[in-house]
Amino acid sequence: MTTSSAENIFFMKQQLLTKKKNLQTKQRLRIALITGAYAPFLTGISIAVHQRVHWLLKQGHEVFLIHPEINEQFPQEISYRPMPGLRELQSFVNFSSYAFPTQPLIFYKSLPQPLHYRHWSDTKLLEGFQPDIVIVEEAAHIRGYYSLLLQGYGRPIGVEYAKKRRIPIISLFHTDIVAYIRYYMGNQFFTFIRPMLPMLIKQFSAAYDYNFFSSREQLEKYKSLKSQRSEYLPYQGIDCQKFNPANLSYNPIPNDNRPTLLFVGRIAPEKSVIQLLDIYPIVAATIPDVHLVIVGSGPQQEEIRQRAAKFGKGVTVWGESHGTELLGWYARADVFVNPSVTENFCTSTNEALASGTPVVAVKAPSTSEQVLPGRNGFLAQPNSPWDFANKVIRILENPELKEEMSQQARLSVINFDWSICMQKFEDKLYELVQIAKLKQR
Repeated sequence: MTTSSAENIFFMKQQLLTKKKNLQTKQRLRIALITGAYAPFLTGISIAVHQRVHWLLKQGHEVFLIHPEINEQFPQEISYRPMPGLRELQSFVNFSSYAFPTQPLIFYKSLPQPLHYRHWSDTKLLEGFQPDIVIVEEAAHIRGYYSLLLQGYGRPIGVEYAKKRRIPIISLFHTDIVAYIRYYMGNQFFTFIRPMLPMLIKQFSAAYDYNFFSSREQLEKYKSLKSQRSEYLPYQGIDCQKFNPANLSYNPIPNDNRPTLLFVGRIAPEKSVIQLLDIYPIVAATIPDVHLVIVGSGPQQEEIRQRAAKFGKGVTVWGESHGTELLGWYARADVFVNPSVTENFCTSTNEALASGTPVVAVKAPSTSEQVLPGRNGFLAQPNSPWDFANKVIRILENPELKEEMSQQARLSVINFDWSICMQKFEDKLYELVQIAKLKQR
């Protein structure tokens, strides 16, 4: 049986199981989902939230999405992004939404930060909808931790209503905030505030009934920092039917046969994209025709363009990519490269793997759960361009190894298909709602 045939049978079985469960489950939940990021703001969180809401709506649940507004304070290019968003969801009669007032994040003008709760009331919104359960995606962002509490909503979002009505409220953890603090503020500042972190994390997490992590490594890290009521739940999936090797038919550079290294993501300091320009010449010294393609946008985009210019056609800063073009990039690449030390179960890494592309990433919390050294890629030492480059060269110089890794790449991520992850997520929602009802009796 071919890999393709096995995959088709796998997906058919999953769809049948999902339909069977849906038929057996008569209850349709009223779900309020509050998020700190949504389209057209381009982040992994935004994409995941949209997929989650879309899936829940298709199962027949009633979903009230509370999301950031887009206004004239944000860069103009944001409002023109062709990201899936509200328009795609409007066709569902079981969907409603509210855009909360925002201002640009103090340290990152392309992301939204909620205004203080004096300007709007999450409790009133939830009273109008009367949900069975409240989901908060990236609660720390909404509260104001991203801006060191200089901005933000100012209190735990959704908690006042949930406690009042005795319904479950959960937090989905996306960003490694501790790593971000250390990265942006430096080791000296981090050493100063490190003793306070367990107190802050304990206070933050204790506000929610459950705090779910999509990475076991991140879960253990935050448990050691006193995170309360925290569990692992694989809610962060990708569409393995959408991202697949057949997308090579959408090849954005069909007449270019150079071996291609691909990065997809925000071009921001915490993503360490600039390190790729240190890695590239080391790889090029052994693989002279290698081509590095950087897909995305962000605050460091112009700096990256200027520094990449010295490599001529060897480095392409493509800008943002969407739709079939992006699918083509993933399938076209020979190696996907991810130099970030702050990732938390990176979506683009999984999208590359599903597309049959081997990955070289640095060792970071959660990357060892995605990249299996020697099977679907390699893990490199953080901040070591030579080690990273040598891992890339090893794949490019060995066609048999690359082919084997390509096959293993897709197989390694199948269990994180969106339908599988969301079925587990939906089961958890039913469980928590049932527990809450039993407690009320």
